[in-house]
Amino acid sequence: MKKNEKILGFIGILLILVLGNILLKTDMLFFRLLIGVGLGYTLMRAYTGFAGSINRAYGTGSTKLVRTLMFMFGITALLTTAFLFKGDPASYGLWINPINFGLILGGLLFGFGMSFSVCCASGVLTDLVTGLPRAFTTLVFFSLGVFLGFPMQRTAGWVRNSWISTSVGEQLSGGVFLPDMFKWDGFEGYLGALLLTVLLCSLVTFIAFNYERRRKKNSSYTGHPMEKIQHEQERLDDKNYGFFSAENYNRIFVKPWTLKQGAIAISIIFVLLMGVTKSGWGASTPYGIWFGKVLMLFGVSTDSIVSFTKMSSSVFELPFFEHPITVQNVGIVFGTMIYLLTAGKLKESFMEEIKVNKKELLLFALGGITMGLGTRFANGCNVGALYTPIANFSLSGWIFLIFMTLGGIVGNVLSKKFSSSESTASTSSAAS
Repeated sequence: MKKNEKILGFIGILLILVLGNILLKTDMLFFRLLIGVGLGYTLMRAYTGFAGSINRAYGTGSTKLVRTLMFMFGITALLTTAFLFKGDPASYGLWINPINFGLILGGLLFGFGMSFSVCCASGVLTDLVTGLPRAFTTLVFFSLGVFLGFPMQRTAGWVRNSWISTSVGEQLSGGVFLPDMFKWDGFEGYLGALLLTVLLCSLVTFIAFNYERRRKKNSSYTGHPMEKIQHEQERLDDKNYGFFSAENYNRIFVKPWTLKQGAIAISIIFVLLMGVTKSGWGASTPYGIWFGKVLMLFGVSTDSIVSFTKMSSSVFELPFFEHPITVQNVGIVFGTMIYLLTAGKLKESFMEEIKVNKKELLLFALGGITMGLGTRFANGCNVGALYTPIANFSLSGWIFLIFMTLGGIVGNVLSKKFSSSESTASTSSAAS
């Protein structure tokens, strides 16, 4: 079976390259598809994601993913400076998000939701392959939440208006563009902005490291199983295998990447995306559009949807595979499948989470809708309100991180209590 999966994996790569080029309307859409495939492949092969940063830390005591994300944020900000320095930052679609109550509430809701669904806006796409019942339920209610949040995102002052803005921020969506604060540094503010970004990344890393050390000291640290496997992979393998040997195939296509390798790959893909499209990585907005399209299939008029969402009719009338971020999101699913197929792990991974109970589905639904609403209030998800803004030198990304973490802690505490009470009820039932 594994051999068949591997063959299907390479056929899949060929089909993506050939059919994507032929069927997608423009070269830019084909580029978006390949970017998505690269992101999905990397997220899956490095067993990484944004939701895990809080969930792993709370559940296992491991902050390795948190520290890796800080490394990724820092190097991505450094690399994106190559585009912005001596250029016009307002000519890029920078994610300089407003700083307001919506950002705070959105961060809290998003962190809360991802603790119940064990994924985020990008993670739900990879999890469609590895945890279909959980991911599909989350995605449906995530889409509902985004759809319901559209009118507030478009009209509410507490979502749209920033409490504080700088000059470049005012030219975009409002908010603080960090280089505006360091215009005196001799490098158009980018040296100061980079140093501040590195300082903030280092501060979070320091806090995370000490939290992990405290968990180890009080014997509540268990570590994450995949991180233990990845740690073993960090040891250099100096053996020379034949090019067509099973060992060499395993090294090239199967062996999990370390978290740091994944971070470097995502940073490179992000910079490539920004260089070509002049915009960052977003994922969540299409979910609400998809929900609107489904309503249209059931007879709801476009005018009614437009009236409710306060959005243009063209957004909902645009063919599915002509929306750039939709194509990119589909690419993430394909990239996930490509890795699992070429590694011979698809069936095994798919079957691991195939069984869920009704109570779990309710929690996934709760997680999905709160994340969906959170993305509209904060103007983005973990990639649109956290990663991309930080890489684009927006202060909003750091504020989102604080409140997403708080929401994630609250969600994990409640999730743990629910699991404990359910376990106690099951034990009592079994005993009786």
